[in-house]
Amino acid sequence: MSVTAGLLSPPVVAERASIVWSPCPARDPVAGDKLAGLECGTLRVPLDHDRPQGEQITLALTRARHTAPRSQGAVLLNRGGPGAYGRDMPAFFRSALPASVASQYDWIGFDPRGVGASRPALVCDESYEYPGGPRPDTVPATVADEERWKRRARAFADDCARRYGRVLPHMGTADVARDLEAIRVALGERQLNYFGYSYGTYLGAVYASRYPQRVRRMVLDSVVHPANVWYKANLSQDVAFEGQIRTFFAWVARNHAIYRLGTDPKAVEQAYYRARAAVKAKPIGGKIGPAEFDDAFLPAGYGDNNWPKLALALSSLVADKDASPLLQVWQPPDWNEQNSYTIYNAVQCRDAAWPRDWKTWHDDNWRLYRSGYRFETWSNAWFNAPCAFWPVPGGPAPAIGGTGVPPMLLIQSTQDAATPYSGALEMHRRFPGSRLVVVRDNGDHGVALDANQCVDSRVAHYLGTGVLPADVPGPDAFCAPLPPPAAAAAR
Repeated sequence: MSVTAGLLSPPVVAERASIVWSPCPARDPVAGDKLAGLECGTLRVPLDHDRPQGEQITLALTRARHTAPRSQGAVLLNRGGPGAYGRDMPAFFRSALPASVASQYDWIGFDPRGVGASRPALVCDESYEYPGGPRPDTVPATVADEERWKRRARAFADDCARRYGRVLPHMGTADVARDLEAIRVALGERQLNYFGYSYGTYLGAVYASRYPQRVRRMVLDSVVHPANVWYKANLSQDVAFEGQIRTFFAWVARNHAIYRLGTDPKAVEQAYYRARAAVKAKPIGGKIGPAEFDDAFLPAGYGDNNWPKLALALSSLVADKDASPLLQVWQPPDWNEQNSYTIYNAVQCRDAAWPRDWKTWHDDNWRLYRSGYRFETWSNAWFNAPCAFWPVPGGPAPAIGGTGVPPMLLIQSTQDAATPYSGALEMHRRFPGSRLVVVRDNGDHGVALDANQCVDSRVAHYLGTGVLPADVPGPDAFCAPLPPPAAAAAR
């Protein structure tokens, strides 16, 4: 489908819906105390935007109002996921940006359809993520092990079908993009500003492709590959996460004096897999087996700010036989995490076609695993496996790109594992007016407003003035990474 053919008109409604704002409660049932100082509101939107008078669902929103004499409009914020809640985000943006910029905007957070305080909020088969104890090892040692995981994934998909059969056909990114448009209409804004991280970059790109005339300023940080949604994207993650976990192991080795796991990265890697085998043989506290062990260390691939506490957890377990730091790192998923995981599947399984023949999954994941990409491959496979059995067909994927979109700012780290660098290059190519700022030799996922002044100054300048870096071939600007974190011993 061409970009033009993919354009969607604004939602058809009998009258413009409005949002009634009031102070958020001191303690919110979903967000706790994170909404202090914000305004809360709700918006009713169609479950099926093609049937505007049909069943309605509710979106929960927050706002931090502009304080400058003149407003530059509203900025919609999305943390990613898909499935991440977002009503706390206005408070962060109001405090993280220079006051001269933050004061000019109405910052709008929202829980996307199905998420958090929006209704209905979806949660399927909680036992898939946490059956009350350790899950099976994600790396299947036998055919029977693999079949067991397949049954678990199918049961999750079947449970979603039983609970939310009428909702699942309307959970794709295209539906969420139309919700953004409904929010714009309800706010009374001629155009939207938007800031999205991770999956939020894909949502923003879909919105910009379908409503280019409604985009004013847009920042996309840690960019999804627009052509790889979502099966190929996960295979690419497996390769990229292996690179990042090895970078973590190398950092631990450089700090052997504190962590005592060896001066060679290979020795640290071996210590990790020995510990993993040990918790498989004897789970920790009846909670942490090999699957949970991998989950605990997955944040090492998302950013080096996690490295000290994770290195300490591994060091304490291996060198001191003390599991208490690891038990602090890993906690059973709470309601928000179960809700997020359900929406992750509901959106991604709906967005695009997935292999329905398990042999494709089997062959691809064993190929990667046996090629040395051990850390994330099978964990990622089972995280996404419900899409092989999803009750709603996926696709076609929304069209991405176009020349009619105002210039946007893209931000990317070269070693990002969750959204590999190639995705930012492809998104930059598809939006010719965009500018790409790259952080070299860095694997942080979610770069902006996280202390890198080179990046943050460009973000603030763009939001404040609309001015982007000069257009040059390839990436348009480069930033150096922050220094790696200092090693931290146990207190």
